This record gives sequence, structure tokens and C-alpha cells, in this order.
Amino acid sequence: MNLTAVRAIYTFEMARFFRTLLQSFISPVISTSLYFVVFGAAIGSRIDQVEGVSYGAFIVPGLIMLTVMTQGISNASFGIYFPKFIGTIFELLSAPVNFLEIVLGYVGAAATKALFIGIVILGTSAFFVDLNIQHPLAMVAFLLLTCISFSLFGFIIGIWAKNFEQLQLIPLLIITPLVFLGGSFYSISMLPPVWQTITMFNPVVYLISGFRWSFFGQADVAIGFSLFAIGLFTAICLGIIWLIFKTGWRLRA
Repeated sequence: MNLTAVRAIYTFEMARFFRTLLQSFISPVISTSLYFVVFGAAIGSRIDQVEGVSYGAFIVPGLIMLTVMTQGISNASFGIYFPKFIGTIFELLSAPVNFLEIVLGYVGAAATKALFIGIVILGTSAFFVDLNIQHPLAMVAFLLLTCISFSLFGFIIGIWAKNFEQLQLIPLLIITPLVFLGGSFYSISMLPPVWQTITMFNPVVYLISGFRWSFFGQADVAIGFSLFAIGLFTAICLGIIWLIFKTGWRLRA
């Protein structure tokens, strides 16, 4: 394992993040505050509690998951796409660095950024609602796994994309709708039976449900299924990345 290469890639990516730290910090704080104003105040005034939890507190896990997923994807996709765009990816591929070290550097930095933003949102939420995390270790585990898995997914998108527009295509048209329809701001049990069944085909449901369980000890899906879903998604992403580097798909000139 070439740790020097991993550290160099990781440090370079994190330096880009720290150059815009104020923007990276203020943006999620403002967005979270707006979500609480719109959903917590407007809708929360009509929905007092959801499964015994105040509506303001109930939406916190969904808000964190929404931002962590999108941030993990955007950071990782841009991180690997930009070297492709300017041509420096070939210098990296010709260096004595294997695909695992490249992935550890780029995905590790993207996951760190997403984790930081998730912590910022969690801290911001504490100013609006009272939070009592029943399973803090499980909460940290789900948060880390989500950051890593969606950073891996973003890495794949960055290799797949041929232009900057395609970088935003999947997050905007697929990920964000899946998160909103995955029980971020409501309980699956509130839906009609037919839609409850349909919603179970949304993979994001299992992530949000497991993460919400770590907060309140209740979930729409069994915790075992949630862990299996995120583990399977991570394994699939790793397999696809291995195949990409083995075949050179979208990496060759």
C-alpha cells in the first residue's frame, strides 16, 4: 500500500475544500434553517407528532441523509472528473499507484467532506429541536457508511460523465427524488398500502429508516435490512470501480 500516494491525493482534495470552507459551512446551515422554516414550522404546525416524535425532530435524519448523499456524490464526482477534464488523470494512471490507492484518496476526501457537512447539519438542528440520540454508535456507523458508499457512487459518476452537465444529471434527476420519496419528511406508514409496497423498492428508504432508528429507536424497515442494503450498495460500487480500472472504461484517451 502506497500511503504516500493516498495522503497526497487526500491532502490535495481536502485543500480545495478548505479554500472554500466558509462557503461550505454557511451553505448547509442556511439550507437546514430553511428546511426547518418550511417543513418544521409550516407543516409541523399541522402535524404535531409522527410515531410519538415531534415532527421537527422527525425530519432531522432525513435532512442529514439528503445532504450527506448529495455532498458525497458531488465532491467525489468532481474530484475525479476534473483531472479527466484537464488531462492530468493520465499522469496519475501512469504513476506507481494502484486503483485502490486512488480510490482511497479521492473517496476518502469526499467522504470526509460529507461527514463534516453532516455534523454541521446535526449541530444546526440542535438549535431548532431537542434531539435525543438513542443509539449514538449506530448513528455514527450509518453516517460513515452512507458517506463512503455515496462517495464511491459519485466516483463512478465522475468517471462516467463526459461533461459538467452530466455530473449533476444523476444527483438531480435520480438521487434527490429518491430521497424525497424515501421517507425523509414522512413515515412510510402514513402512505396507503399500495404506495407502501411501491416505496419498498426505493433503496434510499432502507438507509433513511436505519439512520432514523439510531435517533429514535423506531424504523419503517428492520435494522438488519438497512445494514444489508447499505453493505450491498457499497460492495456493488467497489465492484464497479474495480471493473472500470481493470478495463480502462472512460479512462483511456
